[in-house]
Amino acid sequence: MKIVFMGTPNAAVPALERILQDKHEVVAVWTQPDKPAGRGNKLTASPIKEFALQNNLIIHQPTKIKTAESLELFRSHAADVAVVVAYGRILPETFLQAFPRGAINVHFSLLPKYRGAAPVNWAIVNGEGKTGVTTMQMDAGLDTGGILLQREISIGADENAIELMGRLSTLGADLLSETLAMFDELVAQPQDEALATFAPIMKKEDGAIDWNLPAKEISNRVRGFQPFPTSHTKLQDKKLTVWKSQELQISDLGFQTVGEVLEAKGDKLFIGCGNQTVLQIDELQLEGKRRMTPRDFLNGVKISVGEKLG
Repeated sequence: MKIVFMGTPNAAVPALERILQDKHEVVAVWTQPDKPAGRGNKLTASPIKEFALQNNLIIHQPTKIKTAESLELFRSHAADVAVVVAYGRILPETFLQAFPRGAINVHFSLLPKYRGAAPVNWAIVNGEGKTGVTTMQMDAGLDTGGILLQREISIGADENAIELMGRLSTLGADLLSETLAMFDELVAQPQDEALATFAPIMKKEDGAIDWNLPAKEISNRVRGFQPFPTSHTKLQDKKLTVWKSQELQISDLGFQTVGEVLEAKGDKLFIGCGNQTVLQIDELQLEGKRRMTPRDFLNGVKISVGEKLG
């Protein structure tokens, strides 16, 4: 099959790699323009561009796609189908109808749940026990197209969004391979709108820890808000990022104020949360320092029981 592949981040690379392994013809790769990154703000290629360069694929990086020039270029590829995996732009309907078999999307949730830009993150934040991947025949709506195939997996109790996305990207590549192989036999099934939920792009302010929440919900946010916006609070007027945490299941530590340090000794760093629950911090990072365990952290930072975070 002749394919135009559209994708940008690391999560899209396994799908493009699998398309090549399956001996489809990738006539062009579309990805986002290079962006400034790192301390020097050096222009940096997307992971998909880097992979495409290594495999001598034709690459296009239009700054705007809702133009006559972009549409003409897109149609000129004369592909059978477009495959879209986290491209980063909403495609105009003209693009979706440019090729005989339209456009297929690999979406990292069990649609219709978690439509939108950050389905993996919000599934963890909301305490889901399972998620999965959907291949979908794209239409003009936001992740509203007919479902082709789905695969479900469990979410690990301690798994963060980076780890889960890694597993889902591999699963998505497998499901895409199966979808393309069976394409002529598949009938896209309409989504049940009554079950639809939304997973919006995350904002920096989402990462501020609200100590009024129960410890379990805070721990879910710590796992879900990686690599951005991370879960952070204030300690002694410095930003403190929590990388790993869990609800302390057995505790007789009574407290009056949420965000209060209940214990800070050895490997133990316990914080009071909403509903008289307690958060155990397992890995943290003070502004300007490296990530470390509570023991290493407490060796260098003096924290008193009763001190308040936030």
